[in-house]
Amino acid sequence: MRSGDDQTGRTGADLLVDSLVRHGVDVVFGFPGDTGVALYDALSRRQTDLRHVLARDERHAAYMADGYSRTRRHLGVCEAASGAGAVYLASGLGEAFASGIPVLAVTTDNNHRSRGTLALSEIDQLALFSAVTKWRCAVESTADIPRAVGEAVTAALSGRPGPVALILAENLLEETADVPVPEGSATVPAHRGSAAAPDVATAAAMLASAERPAVVAGGGIHLSGAWPNLTDLAEHLALPVATSIHGKGAIAETHDLALGVSGGNGARTYANAYLAQADAVLFVGTRANSTDTAGFTAPPRAGVRVAHIDIDVDRAGRNYPGAISLVGDAATVLDQLRAAAPRLGDEIRAARVAALRQDRRLWAEQDARPSPDPGPDLLRPRDVVRALHRAFGPATWVVADAGTPTPYLASYWEAPGDGWRVVIPRGHGPMGFAISAAIGVSIGHPGERVLCLTTEGSVAMGLGDWETAGRLDLPITFVVLDNTSMGWIKMIQHLYLDGRYFGVDPGRIDPVLLAAGMGLPGGRATHLDQFDLLVKESASRSGPSVIHARVPEHMDSPPPVAAWQAALSGASTERPIH
Repeated sequence: MRSGDDQTGRTGADLLVDSLVRHGVDVVFGFPGDTGVALYDALSRRQTDLRHVLARDERHAAYMADGYSRTRRHLGVCEAASGAGAVYLASGLGEAFASGIPVLAVTTDNNHRSRGTLALSEIDQLALFSAVTKWRCAVESTADIPRAVGEAVTAALSGRPGPVALILAENLLEETADVPVPEGSATVPAHRGSAAAPDVATAAAMLASAERPAVVAGGGIHLSGAWPNLTDLAEHLALPVATSIHGKGAIAETHDLALGVSGGNGARTYANAYLAQADAVLFVGTRANSTDTAGFTAPPRAGVRVAHIDIDVDRAGRNYPGAISLVGDAATVLDQLRAAAPRLGDEIRAARVAALRQDRRLWAEQDARPSPDPGPDLLRPRDVVRALHRAFGPATWVVADAGTPTPYLASYWEAPGDGWRVVIPRGHGPMGFAISAAIGVSIGHPGERVLCLTTEGSVAMGLGDWETAGRLDLPITFVVLDNTSMGWIKMIQHLYLDGRYFGVDPGRIDPVLLAAGMGLPGGRATHLDQFDLLVKESASRSGPSVIHARVPEHMDSPPPVAAWQAALSGASTERPIH
């Protein structure tokens, strides 16, 4: 019998831990506080069943749970104590909430006896978590803990997944109750609903009759595990497939029908150009917002027929009026469409594949033209991404921060179509996400190499967890792309405020020295050959290491951001909106 399986008179902390275990949870990311000491005592007794990963702060624990959940399709769990701990945890849940990632946040709260006394760390946690969770509950009795855990897990995984919060006063963890602990599942998705048959038939006919059809796939493909289903439909109807950044890798990006990432950030020019001229588009598991569609130009809102698969009835077709709403699980509905549509003829298929090959060839030729020298000791981000792809291969888990890494990974890293292998936070785009999220990915995939691309600005926000990676000896290669400024904002000031720079030039930091202070080996690359050597050394280590590469500022080497390229060419002077 495992410790804690006795069904009589157990503490609330033991009931909580046992409830998590019986729902298939195998890891909790957290940071201790005084209201949670009973929980930590219970965790210490169940280490063979439930692993606790100590983060350096609560926000980072949430990012770890997010990365773990995205890439494993298994509920991520994080925990924090009352007051500031809960506030920090809430700030880390915003990205998961916007991106539809299932995370269970467990927080402890002040003792019921101190309610309303202005106690240290008192805060209304239900109000605090209301903006970043889809469900939340303050448990009122120890006997209710197992039921509340089951409801929380169901809420996190049902419908459009998302974070939930379970709040337990410290006295509930110490009191005892004699209640059963039911079992459950923590796997995503919880239910595979199908779309209405008449809507499926209409959408299938739309795609089959189109002269220039396309698919735009988002993160919903990954959460559903619908990669083979998407590829099957694409091949059945010869549908070119683009993805959002979240959807990157929904189909193998080397596939004959793959357009790569589309939208406003990191798209190859031919992807947006194709979508701008499409006559029928199927959105799958994507918000289809302004960023994902290059300001609603790829595809446009007028003159194109649209169908939209989404698990959430309120999101399907929201941004494209008149769209056919296909509400259901991505894998299930894609299979419905394939069954409802006749297979396309070989002649049309060959013509579409040939056209896409020509588009890719022309893009590659243009991209291969000589670029200006970036300057002394500076590396081009494009060259860095390609060097990493050569060294580690497409199947590597990649986690990146907002800013410089995002457009270059979107455009130049070709992912296989078998998982959410390229994790970039595009729900809210938080800085300081990647270091901690990479740890969550590494915990979820033991022994597999994880590549983390971050920036000096994000390092300043998240470097504490370099110590965590070192303490756990995780095989993570951290690459810091350093342009010594708040480069994204500075580029906006450059393009749209006539170069009036303000508040975007903090002092320089030294990532290699900071890494050494956390116990990680590191090196600085001033040219590409040196970078390649450092990458090779990193790959040979069992644990983490840091590579620092200085890169040009965006105004000196503009990244593939559609609106910025339009502004630089004079085609547009209007600042894009999200």
